[in-house]
Amino acid sequence: MRIVYLMVLLAFPLFLCSQNEEEKLSISVQNRPVEDVLVEIENKTDFKFYYAKQWLDSTAISKRYESVLLTEILEDIFNDTDINYFISWDNRIILTTNNSIYGELPEGFLEKPEEKEVVVETSTIPGPLLLAKKKENSSTKLATVRIGKQRLGTQKTVMKLSGYVKNARTGEPIQDLAIIVKAINKGVTTDGDGFYEIELPPGSHFVQTSAMGIEASARNIIIYDDGRLDFELNENLEQLDEVIVQGDAIRNIEDTATGNSRIGSEESKNVPLVLGERDVLKIATTLPGVTTAGEGAAGFNVRGGKTDQNLILLDNAVIYNPTHFFGFFQAFNPFAINDLNIYKGSIPAEYGGRLSSVFDIRSKDASKEKFKGEVSIGPVTANAVIEVPVVKDKAGLMLGARGAYSDWILNSLDEENLQNSQASFYDFIAKYNHTIDENNELRATAYYSRDIFSITSDSLFDYSNRLFSVRWNRKLSEKSSASLSLNNSQYRFNIDFDGSTNRNFEQGFQIDETEAKLQFRRILNASHNIDYGVSGKLYTLFPGEINPRGANDLIQALTIPKERALEAAVFISDDFKVNEKLQVDLGLRYSFFGAMGPSVQREYQEGLPKSDATVVGTKSFDDFKIYETYGGPEARISARYLLNDSLSVKASFNNSYQFIHTLSNNTTVSPVDTWKLSDRNIKPQRANQFSLGVYQNFNAYEVSLEGFYKRQNDIIDFKTGAQLFLNETIETEVLQGEGKAYGVELLLRKNRGKLNGWLGYTYSRSFFKLDSPFPQERVNDGEFFPSNFDKPHDFSMVMNYKLTRRFSFSSNFVYQTGRPVTFPVGNYEFNGNEFVLYSDRNQFRIPDFFRLDIGFNIEGNHKIKKFAHSFWTISVYNVLGRNNPYSVFFVSQDGEIEALQSSIFAIPIPSITYNFKF
Repeated sequence: MRIVYLMVLLAFPLFLCSQNEEEKLSISVQNRPVEDVLVEIENKTDFKFYYAKQWLDSTAISKRYESVLLTEILEDIFNDTDINYFISWDNRIILTTNNSIYGELPEGFLEKPEEKEVVVETSTIPGPLLLAKKKENSSTKLATVRIGKQRLGTQKTVMKLSGYVKNARTGEPIQDLAIIVKAINKGVTTDGDGFYEIELPPGSHFVQTSAMGIEASARNIIIYDDGRLDFELNENLEQLDEVIVQGDAIRNIEDTATGNSRIGSEESKNVPLVLGERDVLKIATTLPGVTTAGEGAAGFNVRGGKTDQNLILLDNAVIYNPTHFFGFFQAFNPFAINDLNIYKGSIPAEYGGRLSSVFDIRSKDASKEKFKGEVSIGPVTANAVIEVPVVKDKAGLMLGARGAYSDWILNSLDEENLQNSQASFYDFIAKYNHTIDENNELRATAYYSRDIFSITSDSLFDYSNRLFSVRWNRKLSEKSSASLSLNNSQYRFNIDFDGSTNRNFEQGFQIDETEAKLQFRRILNASHNIDYGVSGKLYTLFPGEINPRGANDLIQALTIPKERALEAAVFISDDFKVNEKLQVDLGLRYSFFGAMGPSVQREYQEGLPKSDATVVGTKSFDDFKIYETYGGPEARISARYLLNDSLSVKASFNNSYQFIHTLSNNTTVSPVDTWKLSDRNIKPQRANQFSLGVYQNFNAYEVSLEGFYKRQNDIIDFKTGAQLFLNETIETEVLQGEGKAYGVELLLRKNRGKLNGWLGYTYSRSFFKLDSPFPQERVNDGEFFPSNFDKPHDFSMVMNYKLTRRFSFSSNFVYQTGRPVTFPVGNYEFNGNEFVLYSDRNQFRIPDFFRLDIGFNIEGNHKIKKFAHSFWTISVYNVLGRNNPYSVFFVSQDGEIEALQSSIFAIPIPSITYNFKF
């Protein structure tokens, strides 16, 4: 066969086209297709083009060439395409897609090859045969897709294949879909936006895809250079249990990130939770390193951090209070949520402003093909989401509403104190997504939530979140993209007191922030992926006000002056593949914070406690005048080393700044907690964290063991009995000290089979230190003491057992060490008065916490053409009736101090929820 090729090639007078190389042309076209340029060349020269019209882009171009070589013109117009050209001896210009025509025999052509050599494509027009190399593949029935543009003489040995995967029915991106090339034992998963990227050697490959609920697919490809391969895949409702979930397992081993987790909305479907409500935030607390202060507690403590040290985002905009009803329910419609990504180890350089973690919540894209929706009805809540195509195959609108109707339950209870109480909430979300063209995409989200509750007849509390987010994504080239986002968030609360006295009042708090962020991503080469950008955020904070409700109320009006600040950052990161085993993500972020006027700042005598007695003067600053700045570099470094295909070791280091703080004496987050910006008298908090972990996959199991060590500086605490709300000199109540936390996290996950789920265990400690030369600013004699959320042992187990395709059992077990408390240990007399003597701060603990929840799930049949698919969940929360303590408090009766315990749910709580999806 080689001799035949040789004879055919020698039959032509090869490569005499050099006589035409020096011919120069002058051509001008305005808003005309590429084909017109070729026609113009044919009219002005003796050359003739041979090609298929469908190869040429019909997009109009404008070009002007003055005395330019023909080859330069062709290189220019085909530069960003997959088209190659060959100029023959007889003035024929032959165009080819992807591959090239060889002008001479490749080096080593006559030698015995290691691979079988075949003709994979032959020109249908006169000219030399097209030669290529192809490995034998058993999947010969599949059509072959050619990727990239072959460049003769290239030295590249690794090509980047990237692309986008979407649901063929809904048009939504498919995330965590595994893309696997088994022959070379490589694989990646799609990200939250459906994009992927994998490095392959040039040549032929058999590419397979796999994901839960998506039909498996395969492609034969020949990759010549960096290029793109998109997938449009169908759902597989009939065989959900037969699909092997490989995405997270591959990511667990190959990613450089440490301590990061992803929770899909569907993962919360079968986990029994209180009152049958799906909740990805509650699922997050079953993972190692994430906990709360107790049952019904709002906020999260991540790796020994405070609740205000977590950045919680919904479509890039900040949510200040992500829960309803004191933390019992998440503040998001579960049907509108696509996934939650938690960063608690390797925090990407694009995120900043918090010390402990990022909770990045992404909402679903609306369907652009057909009208669809999902509805659920539970004991106290109802949820609904609809998706409406606006422009067929291009734009869609998602609308979601959710509300609680618990008032009727409270009013029906045989308890006089609760007859006139109320407790309800609602939230709305709207999202518009528009694919403008293949290079431009627009997403916009609007969200609002509100809680209203009144347990006593004279007080009404309400708090609300509001946000807007707009993001424009643009593909600049095959190797680069950009995004621009504009976000606005607001959180506020109000208290309305209307009692029988003449001391009725209204008081409130509000914080607004507006952010702009420009981000670029670029693939430099096979070894470097660069991510860089800039962001800026403006804070406007109204610390609080109180006003009398009526003219006869004896309340003095007071408004704390507003605060304003600018936070900005530049960031860059390089995901650098050193070799096949070692990969490093090097990130650097520089954060800047400027406190702005109008403001009046006190100056205190240096070296003495801040109090009215140590004030030495005040300074006033005009509107938007920056009067104090903070900031510095933040390193975001992580590395991964592959020991083998299923075992890797990872390490990371992060340092960060936090310029905004909560003012709260509570152990858990309260709706009436206020926020405070750093200024001349309150420094930003800072932290350094080191992580080291081992990650192993075997069969259906995924195991990770990770340790961390964190040091914090200038953490915020308060003096005993501090007045935090409506305090014009809050710095006199603030203490700033040190913190440290360390621990080990174990996660065992089974991803497939009839029995699946995960087991998480964390051993961790969290300590604070508040030391000062002055007794009133020193706690525990200046020694480290356990933080309010220090719980050494935290064990969670989530299990699902699928009896059939329609019936399954689920369970959720939690055990935690009791949190620290300070107890009275005695009493003493002073000047004839009796006082209580307390232990050291957090010296004792409340009893340990454990709870078992069970559920039974019933799905409707999985017929694809059925109008709606139903789903029933029957669950029992706290099935053992464990009386878990929420807090311990003390009362004095008959001259003796008695300890009492309060609990949230001391009995089993059954619930039934009905869901249907159409």
